[in-house]
Amino acid sequence: MITSAENRTLKLVRRLASARQREKLGLFVCEGEDLVAAARGEGIEPVELLVAGENVEPRLLADVSTLGHPPRVIAIFRRDDLGRRDTPPTGLALWRVGDPGNVGTLIRTADSLGPAFVALSDGCSDPTGPKAVRASMGALFRVPMIALEDAPRPWIALVPRGGRDLADVEGATFVLGAEREGIPDDVVSRCDAAATIPLADGAESLNVAAAGAIALYERARRRSTA
Repeated sequence: MITSAENRTLKLVRRLASARQREKLGLFVCEGEDLVAAARGEGIEPVELLVAGENVEPRLLADVSTLGHPPRVIAIFRRDDLGRRDTPPTGLALWRVGDPGNVGTLIRTADSLGPAFVALSDGCSDPTGPKAVRASMGALFRVPMIALEDAPRPWIALVPRGGRDLADVEGATFVLGAEREGIPDDVVSRCDAAATIPLADGAESLNVAAAGAIALYERARRRSTA
């Protein structure tokens, strides 16, 4: 039973709150029994498992938790254990999407409306950060994640205006831009086509997670009616 805040595993959990440390150590933290169950459902076992009242005092587990209501279980996983599945032919490419909640939600969307991959550019929020992990709802362990440069062609840039109707384009990878900046012109020029989701009059744009969901839904709908 862990009874000291100076325990090495508790110290490691604290260190992994830092993106730099996650990258350096190749590890990340999951909080909650549902996430651990999702990992084990994919055959992925934690490196360390802390269970309140079983191998660690509950107050100590609560002290290292990032949640308002501390979970019963906190686990540490290897980043290299993610993405074991083959990359499917369709997916989302994220260009500098910095909000971890949106990154996690898009991973969950790829799982729900897939099979689909998620490709990440430099500058994206770390998908193994605590907010992204929670937003993914366990999909992190099921969705292949690749570098943006490895995303299959054709690429379809999703732009707020001026593109073709989403229903009229065929593509393997839907490219989504950052929340405020969108997709820069040089990235759009690297894409094979641009598409726009029709919006109500006066609406400026969609949240990036909503746009990704609509794109994958449209793709899934077309597959089902083909």
